[in-house]
Formats: sequence, structure tokens, C-alpha cells
Amino acid sequence: MTKLVHKLGLSPSLAFHDVYSLDDPSLLAFVPRPVYALLLVFPVTPTYEKARAAEDAPLSEYNTSGPEEEVIWFRQTIRNACGMMGLLHCACNGGAREMIELANLITSALPLDPTSRAHLLETSPNIAKAHASAAAGGDTAAPSAEADVDLHFVAFVKSAENNLWELDGRRKGPLNRGQLRDEEDALSENALDLGVRRFLKREEEGQGGELRFSLVALAPSMD
Repeated sequence: MTKLVHKLGLSPSLAFHDVYSLDDPSLLAFVPRPVYALLLVFPVTPTYEKARAAEDAPLSEYNTSGPEEEVIWFRQTIRNACGMMGLLHCACNGGAREMIELANLITSALPLDPTSRAHLLETSPNIAKAHASAAAGGDTAAPSAEADVDLHFVAFVKSAENNLWELDGRRKGPLNRGQLRDEEDALSENALDLGVRRFLKREEEGQGGELRFSLVALAPSMD
């Protein structure tokens, strides 16, 4: 993940780190701070799909762009690219946005509306090249666009206005999950309660206690 976002222009001063616990202070202490974003990976379940459809039903399609936009959101139109969408959502928002190099695809996407952003990603050779290069450097081959993949990626980011946003390219737009204090980052107790813990509690209850997920944090690099 880190190699991919670096290829897309994110500063080497940031990296993704595994989060091994949501509750154990000794394990949480391994994650460098501040944490700018969290990326949650989980299997798509009937519980998730039902909750997504119910929450999205009364919402209008998001169509905001430009300097007034609190977060930049990418609509997912490329099959099996939810991981890429999640990485972009983490890298393009909050404190990480200030650490993106100029003259690259991420910067080009910032002023565009969601439809134009989706088209940019669909046609970008830089996205395809970075994705292929990162996949070649890992242990697992990237799935084809036609493959059935049951894993999904959702980003939780803290904006400059101290709001916690849930960013998922399959939704109608970004979702504001609540206010954080200045000193609270995306891995703070309040942020976890508003975002990841709330999400996982719903999944655990809906799946009869079964819960499978992984979580990574975008934070300062340890190199």
C-alpha cells in the first residue's frame, strides 16, 4: 500500500502501518502519531449491503468540487478497484493532502467533480502503471476486473475542519461521522467510536458475532 501511494505522489514521510488492536494501549502505541487516516478492509456482507442501501436511499448524489470541498471523494466506477479508491481517499484528505507532490494525478483530480474524477481514473496510465508495479512487488496478484472479490475498503479521515469522514467509492458521497477535537487524530478514542468501532459493531451484531477485518493507519514513516 505504501509503495503504491508513493508512486502516486504522496510524500515518503508518510506510510501505512498495521493496527493490531482497537483497544489495547500497548499495541496501539506501535502506530506513529498523528494518524491522518484509517483504511478498513472487510468482507462484503448482507449486513453491510443492507445498511449501505438504507443510509444512501434518502441522500442526493454528491457533486461538489473545488476549494470549498472539505474532503475529496472518488466515485468508484472501475470494478475491483475499491482498494485503489481507499488509498486515494486516505492520501488526498486531511493532513496528508498537504504532503502530495505537485504535477501528478492526485493534484489533477482535486478541482474536478466526481464524474470527471472517475473518468480521470478510468483513463489514467499513471494509475494503471502504479497499480501494476505495486502488485508485481507483492506476494499476491491483483484481481482482474472480471473476478468476484468479496473484500471492500473504506477510509476514515480527519478533515482540516476536525470532522471525521467515512469515504467509500460505492456510496453516494462522503459521510460526515462527527466532530473531533483539535488534538484528536483518526486513531483517537473518539474517532474510533465514531468510525471503525461503530462500523464493526453493526457488522458483528448482524453477522451473529462473526467479525473479520484488517486495519491500517496512514501516519508518519518510521524510516
